[in-house]
Amino acid sequence: MKAKSIRTLALLLVLSLVISLFAACTNNNANEPAAEPTKAANKEEPTVETPATATEGLDLSEKVELQFWMLGGEAKDLPKIQAEINKMALEELNATVKFNFTTWTDWEQKYRLLLTSGQEVDLIFTAEWTQYQQYAKQGAFMALDDLLPVAAPKLYDFVPQEMWDAVRIDGKIQTVPATWKEYVTTGIVYREDLRKKHNLPIPVDTATYEQYMDGIKANEPGIEPMATGVNASNVFHDAAHREMKNDLVVASGALPYGLNVMYDSPGTVTSYYGSPEQLEDLKLYKSWADKGFWSRNVLTRQDSGQDLLISGTAASFPADNPTRFNDTSIKMKAAHPDWELGYSAFPLQRGYAIPVHPIHNGFAVPKNSKNPERALAFYEKMVTDKRYNWLTEYGIEGTNFEVVDGKYYKMIGSTETNGFPREAMQGWAWRNPEFQLFDKSFDTVLAMFDEFDKIAVPDKYLGFVEDQSPYQAERAALEQVEKQYLQPLQVGLVPDIEKGLATFLEKAKEAGLEKIQAEWTKQWLAYVEENGIK
Repeated sequence: MKAKSIRTLALLLVLSLVISLFAACTNNNANEPAAEPTKAANKEEPTVETPATATEGLDLSEKVELQFWMLGGEAKDLPKIQAEINKMALEELNATVKFNFTTWTDWEQKYRLLLTSGQEVDLIFTAEWTQYQQYAKQGAFMALDDLLPVAAPKLYDFVPQEMWDAVRIDGKIQTVPATWKEYVTTGIVYREDLRKKHNLPIPVDTATYEQYMDGIKANEPGIEPMATGVNASNVFHDAAHREMKNDLVVASGALPYGLNVMYDSPGTVTSYYGSPEQLEDLKLYKSWADKGFWSRNVLTRQDSGQDLLISGTAASFPADNPTRFNDTSIKMKAAHPDWELGYSAFPLQRGYAIPVHPIHNGFAVPKNSKNPERALAFYEKMVTDKRYNWLTEYGIEGTNFEVVDGKYYKMIGSTETNGFPREAMQGWAWRNPEFQLFDKSFDTVLAMFDEFDKIAVPDKYLGFVEDQSPYQAERAALEQVEKQYLQPLQVGLVPDIEKGLATFLEKAKEAGLEKIQAEWTKQWLAYVEENGIK
């Protein structure tokens, strides 16, 4: 027995020496310049990640197709982008992806159906304006707390902990937030070249905006003074009522159900519907419609306001954020180099700016996903892998864009010839500050953000999660009433304003407006008190 033990020990010692020598060789090779990184740069031979990344611990044996849903329209070159992405995803995750888009027409109804009809959806865009908080409260999304560290550890580490905490609903992470700090505060976008040509005022508020549009109407008969694209009535109303009135310190974003809450007095809730102020606003909108500031088919238009600016159909857009203004400017310049856009930022007129909240752009895994782990692993690639990120944000390098001076984005061709302009997939949520490319003109926006930083105030609103269950039926009814009776008023299509407003209020009350407003106010005041918001 003793001899046998000695022989066994000797064998173990020999085996350990062999393993040590093998490990030493491996380490020496690791310190040498390897050929694989060079191959990684070749688009025909994408790098396969090692088990230390998102695929560790995942069962990739079954090939799956992920259903990825984004808002808006589909770019012409999307099939090419999807094909390139799927080459890599198939090799690295044994998965392919189908990029689906809602279009901007009736997107809210389509979005609701995607989350409530039982349709299989693996990844879907979320934001406060798509009612992330409410859908999360209703259980539309999966909790990601346990899934993220396993399926997407690199992504989990990449997003700061405070951002994960900021998007929690009922204590659970239910969306992956974007990490780029930006401002999506609004301002007036206008044709600066036409303003200079006709010596018009810079539009900064209601009065100067009207003067600008008067000048366009008088001097440029083939151009609509205001771009009225999809969802124009709400966009225009929010701009004219909440943003252009610089003496009015308003809440961030549009509050629902005709309610007003001032930023500096969050404990006071008033009703805008039926107020003298609403009547005054509607009369203003009617006077602008009568002057011909926008098209009469405003409520059925399919184009976006940005598209109308780029094509030269319109001369201004009443409310857009700095980033999208820059994007519109790039596309317009590509098609019309001698045109110029200007931008009047409402925060600089108002005196305060609110940075974007982590809830503003995100991607969630709906409860009907059949492949949640694979979906998160794929989304990790979208955010943290430069190959996936650039393809889906900017297109194919050399075909859709080129990099200038090592850091600036330049679109190849024009919006008519380029099949995948910058952020053509509305890829706001997977922007990665480490990979982002901006047109050189974006330096102006970054300078604007620096100015906003000086007057920044916290967002008091996105932490509030509305519970719609006490008035779900009434809310759906009110939505239809607003669409049928209020929106035509807001774009000046109703001849008798006072009669039209009375009809709207009558129908709104029948739908349950007063119940909705009372319950929402109760919830809001409880939130303000519980969080000590002043």
